[in-house]
Amino acid sequence: MDVKIDTKEKFTVITPEQAQISANMTAGLQKLLLSYLNKDIPHIILNLKHVTDMDEMALDLIAGIHTQFYEHNASFIVCELQKGIETLFIDKNILDLLNVTPTESEAWDIAQMEEIERELMKDFDNNTEY
Repeated sequence: MDVKIDTKEKFTVITPEQAQISANMTAGLQKLLLSYLNKDIPHIILNLKHVTDMDEMALDLIAGIHTQFYEHNASFIVCELQKGIETLFIDKNILDLLNVTPTESEAWDIAQMEEIERELMKDFDNNTEY
């Protein structure tokens, strides 16, 4: 699977270059995305601007990966969904489970706000007396 990877200071933007994400591509996509959970900056923005068709298995995979990232206190934001892909997510009742933004710029904002929130919560937890 061809992807563009753009590493920023607080997150990484991963943009698949293909118009279709098929079932046989899901293992590679999963391995790539989950590998970021072991990095110093695990936060991902998945930009789907080029994707116009997606296998049902890939939809489920993205939902599962989203959950895994947040369970590990890491951001996972999906952005720039094409209308047809958005409809697929809606039809499977997945869209409301994801952190989705219309633009990559808005995804950057969300990732940065979540990072600030994590820092504040860490400071709060460290200052709490029991």
